[in-house]
Amino acid sequence: MYEKSLHQQKIKRYLGMKNQNRNFLKSSLGHLPEEKQNELKDIVSFVTEGASVDMIILFGSYARGDWVEDRYVENGTTYEYKSDYDLLFVMEDEEKAHRTKYARRLKRKISNNTGIYTAINVICHGIGYLNSEIEDCNYFFTDILKEGILLYDSQKYELSTPKRLTAKDRIRKAQSYFEKWFKSANSFLIDYQHGFDRADYNKAAFELHQATESYYMTVLLVFKDYKPKIHDLEELHIKVCKLDARYKLGYQIKKEELEYLSERVKRLRQMTEALCKEKIAQLENGKSDYITKAKKT
Repeated sequence: MYEKSLHQQKIKRYLGMKNQNRNFLKSSLGHLPEEKQNELKDIVSFVTEGASVDMIILFGSYARGDWVEDRYVENGTTYEYKSDYDLLFVMEDEEKAHRTKYARRLKRKISNNTGIYTAINVICHGIGYLNSEIEDCNYFFTDILKEGILLYDSQKYELSTPKRLTAKDRIRKAQSYFEKWFKSANSFLIDYQHGFDRADYNKAAFELHQATESYYMTVLLVFKDYKPKIHDLEELHIKVCKLDARYKLGYQIKKEELEYLSERVKRLRQMTEALCKEKIAQLENGKSDYITKAKKT
C-alpha cells in the first residue's frame, strides 16, 4: 500500500544517513586480556565471512571494562558467574533480522563454530531502525554510542547523532515505563489469583506467565529504555509453557505447583518495585546509571 506509518517513513529517511558518529565509537580492545581480544577477533572473522552484517559493536561490561569472572565455593557448592560478550550487529534490513530470528540463529552458529569459551548475547537491528532510535534519544542505544567499541565496519552506513536528552527527559521516560508496565504486571497477578481461587489452574498459569514477562519488561525498560523483540524468557520456553496453558488440551498444572511458582513471582514483584524505584531515585539524584553489583549473601 502507498500509505505508510510515520515510523516506517522515519526509518526510510534515516537509511544511508551521513554524519560523523563513526568517529566517536572506540575501536581499541587494548583494555582486554589477549585471550578475550582473540575471541572477539574470531567472532568477527566468522560472522563477516558468511553473514550480511554492516557493523559489529561490542557494548556492555566488556566494552566498559567492568566485566566479571567470579568463581567461589559456598557450603561445598561451586558457584561461577561470568559476564557475556554483548554484541550489536547492524544490518541493512530491520524486518529481515527479526522475521528470520536472525539474532538467535547467529548466536547459535557463533557458539558452535568458533570454539570461544565466553558466552555471548546478540542483538540485531537494521540501520534505519537503529538511527531512528538514536535520533529519539533511546538511552540504550545512545549509551552504546558513548561506550561501545566498533569491531567491524563495512563503511556502507553512518550512525545518526542523538538529540540532547535532558535529565528530566530520562526521569520522565523511566517513570512512565514503570507506571505502565508495573501496573500491567500487577493486573495479570490479580487475574492469576482469580483463576486460582476458582480452581481454573490452566488459566491461572497463563496469567502468571503474563505477569512474569511484564515484570521482566518493567525492569528492562526502566533501566535500559529497551524492550527486545526476542528475549531470554522466550528462550527459556516460558512462552511455550504459556501457550500450552492456554491452548493445549492435555496441559495440566497442579495446585501445589502454582502455589510454589506464585510465591516466586510475588518475590519478583517486590524486587521489581524496589529496584525500579531505586533506579528512578538515582536518576533524580544524578547518580550512575549502572546497577550496583549485588553483594553475595
